[in-house]
Amino acid sequence: MRDTRTQRRRLLIALGLAAAVFVVEALAAVFANSLALLAEAFHVLVDVAALGIAATALWLAGRQADERRTFGLLRLEILGTVLNTVLLLVVASVVLVEGLRRFSEPSQVQSGLVLLVGVVGLASNGISIFLLRDPHASLVVRAAYLDVLSDVVGSAAVIVSALATILAGRQLADTLAAFLIVALIVPRAVTLLREAIDVLLEATPRGVDLEVLRRHVLACTGVSDIHDLHVWTITSGMNVLSAHVIVHAGADPNAVLDELESCLRGDFDIEHSTFQLESEDRKRLERAGHP
Repeated sequence: MRDTRTQRRRLLIALGLAAAVFVVEALAAVFANSLALLAEAFHVLVDVAALGIAATALWLAGRQADERRTFGLLRLEILGTVLNTVLLLVVASVVLVEGLRRFSEPSQVQSGLVLLVGVVGLASNGISIFLLRDPHASLVVRAAYLDVLSDVVGSAAVIVSALATILAGRQLADTLAAFLIVALIVPRAVTLLREAIDVLLEATPRGVDLEVLRRHVLACTGVSDIHDLHVWTITSGMNVLSAHVIVHAGADPNAVLDELESCLRGDFDIEHSTFQLESEDRKRLERAGHP
């Protein structure tokens, strides 16, 4: 429990830093007329979302479900991801359109302010990396760490573009840096959106091969067959399974259940499973009802 509290406290500190940097960079982008800084601000917003999702996931994991919401509020993480990624894709489109316009109509950029804010952003990333660097942390915390780590590239691009403008007078460096940051944002946003939609559609989780899982179940003692097998995701890191399992005559149902659950936990990291055990004489009726 203490480890979870420590992880959440560090996540909240990193979240506060990222949110502050987002506000500073967004405001500075307007005053400095910097497209690169605007793109980086919304790149940081990806980190704000990732850190917020991680902190929320740890918080929700400790909350009790009720009779109306038997899985609690865990799906809020997925809904938040969809809204955030759609916003990021809209912003990326705006940055691209404005960047193309600036190729034909170059704009003056206050590179000194851009450089200062870029350094602040890089320093914030360094602090967050130090806070979140823990190989034994939960999966959601490690994912947030990787998000912050990737943001270092965006901050470096802002700093390099500002230096290029200050030292060499390369006004288009700001626009090129913005394109680079958009290239970092779009693949991550598309991937997150696709994964979130898969969760909402209750698709089979990535990394779970149903044929392999079926073979493992059939290899369990006392199992004759399996049908109506479904695996889906409630929220990141929480996969659930339901299936009808036909057992041999004379098999001990409790022993079968124990081995099935042990198999899923050990081989597929599925903690939540529901099995309907059926006798072999119900096989024909079940198949007629579930073609």
